[in-house]
Amino acid sequence: MSTDQHFLIVPASGIGSRMNAQQPKQYLKLENGLSVLDQTLKTLLNIEKIKGCVVAIAENDTDFKNSVFVNHDKLLATAMGGKERLHSVISALNTLRPFAQDNDWVLVHDAARPCVKASEIENLIKQLKDHPVGGLLATKVVDTVKKSHGNIVESTLDRSALWQAQTPQMYRFTVLSKALKNVVQNNLMITDEASSIEYLGLESVLVEASKSNLKITVAEDLTLANFYLKQNEN
Repeated sequence: MSTDQHFLIVPASGIGSRMNAQQPKQYLKLENGLSVLDQTLKTLLNIEKIKGCVVAIAENDTDFKNSVFVNHDKLLATAMGGKERLHSVISALNTLRPFAQDNDWVLVHDAARPCVKASEIENLIKQLKDHPVGGLLATKVVDTVKKSHGNIVESTLDRSALWQAQTPQMYRFTVLSKALKNVVQNNLMITDEASSIEYLGLESVLVEASKSNLKITVAEDLTLANFYLKQNEN
């Protein structure tokens, strides 16, 4: 039986400029009264296998102190968020280092994905438990996808092999640390942890999840998130 522990990192230092809101999107209130970040933390911290969490927040963050989870027993620490998501995750990994063993698992989850289902995270953990590297939640692409030059169609991509990446993305502590270090050293561009794993030539497992695990990016996403959260309650 595996004794590897599971830890959570939540990068929450972005400003969410596309929301056109007065405060960062992770602190916007949902209809249930929780902030986007607190709803996210509520789901993940309730998962028994997750033993501890580090939240990466901006240097000038004045909102996290009001989180209902600021004194939660699984919140190990906050980390200093960086300019890009990559830097926030590295900072959180460094903060997590005293608590985690090399082979332990790290789940990185977007603060702005409050509708993720605990059952799907538990399935991710189950599917990857014996894997040497890790993987991520994702959904299969069902729409026809066009590659363009400006607004002119260049080609149609084969959607049968296309997936939309979600989070959590879950990797072994040392593997993820090495992958992100490689990205920094070689000045590579990535938008998620799985991309850094690809640059090392390692394989990630795709674990299918539902489309309700949306990332709040623009104002209309908040309405959709409220809808999905009500559905999840039923």
